[in-house]
Amino acid sequence: MAVKLVYCLRRRPELSLEEFQRTWLEDHGPLVKRIREVLPQMKRYVQSHRIPGPASEGLRASRGADEPYDGITEVWFDSLEDTGAGSSDEAVAGALQLLEDERRFLDLPRCSVFITEEHEIF
Repeated sequence: MAVKLVYCLRRRPELSLEEFQRTWLEDHGPLVKRIREVLPQMKRYVQSHRIPGPASEGLRASRGADEPYDGITEVWFDSLEDTGAGSSDEAVAGALQLLEDERRFLDLPRCSVFITEEHEIF
């Protein structure tokens, strides 16, 4: 069973949306790619960046939704067991390095993270 880690992100308050997205894409993305060498159970990593503007605001308002997330990260794994960081010292160090980098641009207490299983409808 393939599973996906979903991370709904909110930026640190001192960062503009543009600064946040640039840091996430240009700094953190390549770091994740490098760390994958010690965390090979990560099969796919995707960043989805929020598009601000009237279309997004209209959707949110029509549903009475809370403030939007600034983006979503999705990481695919082959199994639930593979979502763990791994037991090697390198894997643990890599996972800690990712977390430390996330602290630079994420408002961690306002983010959300969970594991999902996809059910394709169409």
